[in-house]
Amino acid sequence: MDKPSAEEDLTSQQAGIPPARVREGTVTRRALIIGALGSLAIGLGAPWAEHVLRGSYMTLDFSTPAAIFLLFVLAAVPQYALWRMRSAFRFTAAELITIFSMMTVASAIPTMGLTAQIIPLVTAPYYYVSVENKWDTLILPNFPQWAAPAGAAPGASVIRYLYEGLPLGKSIPWVKWLPMLGAWVPFILALYLVMIAMMVLLRRQWVDNERLTFPLTHLPLELSGFGHDGFPALLHNKVFWLGFALPVFFGILTGLHAYLPQVPAPRLVQGMPVFRKQMTLEFRISFPMIGFFYLVTTEASFSLWFFNRIFFIVRGILNILGVAGAEKMGVFGTPEPYFAHLGTGAFIALVASNMWVGRRHFSRVWQLVRGAGDRQYEAVEIMSFRTAFWTMLGGLGFMGWWLAQSGMPYIAVPVFLGLAFVYFVGLTRAVVEAGFAEAVAPKIAPDMTISWLGTNTLGHRGIVAAGLSYVWCSDIRTFVMCSVANNLKMAQGITHRRHLLVWAFLIAIILSFASSFWLTLTRAYVQGGVTMNSWFFKDGPNLDYKYFAAKIMNPSGPAWYGISLASLGGLLYALLAALRFRYPSWPLHPLGYALGSVWIMDAIWFTCFTSWALKSLILHYGGNKLYSYMRPGFLGLICGQYTINALWLIVDQIAGKTGNQIFWI
Repeated sequence: MDKPSAEEDLTSQQAGIPPARVREGTVTRRALIIGALGSLAIGLGAPWAEHVLRGSYMTLDFSTPAAIFLLFVLAAVPQYALWRMRSAFRFTAAELITIFSMMTVASAIPTMGLTAQIIPLVTAPYYYVSVENKWDTLILPNFPQWAAPAGAAPGASVIRYLYEGLPLGKSIPWVKWLPMLGAWVPFILALYLVMIAMMVLLRRQWVDNERLTFPLTHLPLELSGFGHDGFPALLHNKVFWLGFALPVFFGILTGLHAYLPQVPAPRLVQGMPVFRKQMTLEFRISFPMIGFFYLVTTEASFSLWFFNRIFFIVRGILNILGVAGAEKMGVFGTPEPYFAHLGTGAFIALVASNMWVGRRHFSRVWQLVRGAGDRQYEAVEIMSFRTAFWTMLGGLGFMGWWLAQSGMPYIAVPVFLGLAFVYFVGLTRAVVEAGFAEAVAPKIAPDMTISWLGTNTLGHRGIVAAGLSYVWCSDIRTFVMCSVANNLKMAQGITHRRHLLVWAFLIAIILSFASSFWLTLTRAYVQGGVTMNSWFFKDGPNLDYKYFAAKIMNPSGPAWYGISLASLGGLLYALLAALRFRYPSWPLHPLGYALGSVWIMDAIWFTCFTSWALKSLILHYGGNKLYSYMRPGFLGLICGQYTINALWLIVDQIAGKTGNQIFWI
């Protein structure tokens, strides 16, 4: 084994630990095993917290709180102890990065990302059908039977018991769910393989050529001891613990209030009516988002809240004047249809401009796909560019065929898939560049496809098929692509056997989906789905299918005004991007325009403003030196919030408490 490096000696001396020999930075068997166990824990724990305890969300968005908490525990307890004991069994940074990468991929699946969507959405039309909503004539005749459990029908036991609980002596009808899984699993795997392949094709452009900031990777890299041979030096930083203590303090008070009402609960969100009480101006403090926004450029954070306030004011004026879009476009994304089309055009321009900026990179990728080019250019990737390209193409082809089998016309498939992946790639770009860990798109692919093509083009079966796709592309606040993008950035700390990360991701996906599906389905049959998370099992599915039933009852042609607005939105984005490129001092980032109108920015604009103001003051009066000194404190805000969330979930489980939600966004 090699001698300790000079850097390792220095790290050891700073920590008061004699140097120890460590393994090289590689993907090891034990890292895969521990990562698999962590993925399994997330697959079981996240839906339990969400559906049974109804506490804080730990896998709702891109920030992956559950994965961060587990990494923090691993770094602060066994890893730190092994360092103190000078044990040769301590983890390397590469091992911790591998473990965390698997857990972030796993976090994208068990609740909002997939499992909490699929079970209710394939069964809700059968359970909530009524004389009033007419789903028996509008939805069910066009619903592909193979996409639901066998025997699904209004009043059927497989459906009724799922929502109302099993009668005494009855068992869970697993056999009836197997055909449905057989139909869905290949599509889901194809979707995730396409996402992984796309990020492999984009990694070098984003990481090496454009050098994006990837704010979500900063805390896990610090906790994994990247640059310190696995020693979590961050845990020796007093500023980190000061930042950590702030959300923990407020979290303790919030949690205690649920048990002891006489303990005052802090209110971190306030609102005031504006625009003749037709809208609410919200002031919210989100400690993790303050931390994430601190890690991005002030240009990006300023643009996010600035454009959001512009859109908010315009929407308020339109409300006062009574000018509102007549088109109904579903509940996700931007509430105003005009802004939904503008934002979608901006997202298309965002992706197109990324392709243009990276044209030299993609030219070299294409050469390697054809079998020419310099193979050293792809030497550090987790799969070759040729494999990634054909995986992407084959996966998209299979997804298109599957969508057609579900009832979507072939003419609509490329539009639908194109929009879906524009939103996926655009959101991923927003997260890795602007630190927007809770981002949502201006609209979603099913709604926009219906708007742009018209209901007659899709037909009744196509509209229902679009509704079925809400399983994987509705309220897209987390998905595998974004987790993989961040993981590939962190994979720079892995020097050997990097190709095993592909298998690590697949293991995490399979374990997370299998465990979360088993737990969610089991709890639904045991306690009744109507007693579980109301958004996933009641409110969300009802809103979704009411929307699609309304589209069937009220057919419409293509929304040409929307296509025109999308073109305008794309041109405005291109103009902002050109100005930013032409003038280095230009203060507005086009991502702020693309995301400014989404509903979640209305909720966290003040958090974004607060982080921007703090960072601006720190840079103005202290420069980069003070910025670097304060950085661990902002990382502590992230880690402290997710830690207190998890600790209260553990306390609630022991005490039998439900509804003790410490944190949402």
